Amino acid sequence: MATRLVQINMKARDDSALGRFWAEALGWGVDSEGPGVTNLEPVGFSYPDPVAVCIDIVASPEPKTVKNRVHLDLATTSKAHQAQLVARLRDLGATLADVGQGDVPWTVMADPEGNEFCVVEPRAVYQDTGPIAAVVVDCTDPREMARFWGQAMDWTLHEVTDAYATMRSAKGVGPYLEFIRTNDTKTVWNRLHLDVRPYPGDDMAAEEARLRALGATDPGIDQTAIAWTVLADPEGNEFCLLTPR
Repeated sequence: MATRLVQINMKARDDSALGRFWAEALGWGVDSEGPGVTNLEPVGFSYPDPVAVCIDIVASPEPKTVKNRVHLDLATTSKAHQAQLVARLRDLGATLADVGQGDVPWTVMADPEGNEFCVVEPRAVYQDTGPIAAVVVDCTDPREMARFWGQAMDWTLHEVTDAYATMRSAKGVGPYLEFIRTNDTKTVWNRLHLDVRPYPGDDMAAEEARLRALGATDPGIDQTAIAWTVLADPEGNEFCLLTPR
């Protein structure tokens, strides 16, 4: 049994407006499964293909109060492309952001609802990822996060150090999932979180039990009205275990 990362769940005050921004930013299509939910995926995409990690934007009245612990890194192919992408994103409504990054080769920005993301300088490792280079998670212990997520999913672990860990779909396509060590600890419910899905035919209850045995915990919310399961990883980051598909 195993899961794989299929989408990012993003909270928004206005899911439609934020969905339009990210669709334009990524060159993706927009759909909706109902009021308050905007779905983004590449045009012509066959879900759930590891060539992309989709985005579900869900309406939520709570305002953003702290720096997100999960963010997206966008890929570029040249310094000129990086500059052009930053300019285009600013035209779409993004702003430059200061999270204490100092003098770095990537550009830190915020979307129209203040969610931080990075436009990274051209790197060979990201040349075939598509527009999203990586999904990045802040953490205090990258080795522990690599252990948990490396066993929770069937993705391939590429590198693990005390400061950094990275993995990618076992098929070698799509964005990377990266864990970056920070000194900050989690204090509020994450506005962005990971959604993982077992494979067709897998048993949902058995997969939940396996994840709990690896170190997942109950976030302490009422889950009686939903068909999926909300869990938290060893650092308290919420994630959703979706029904097999």
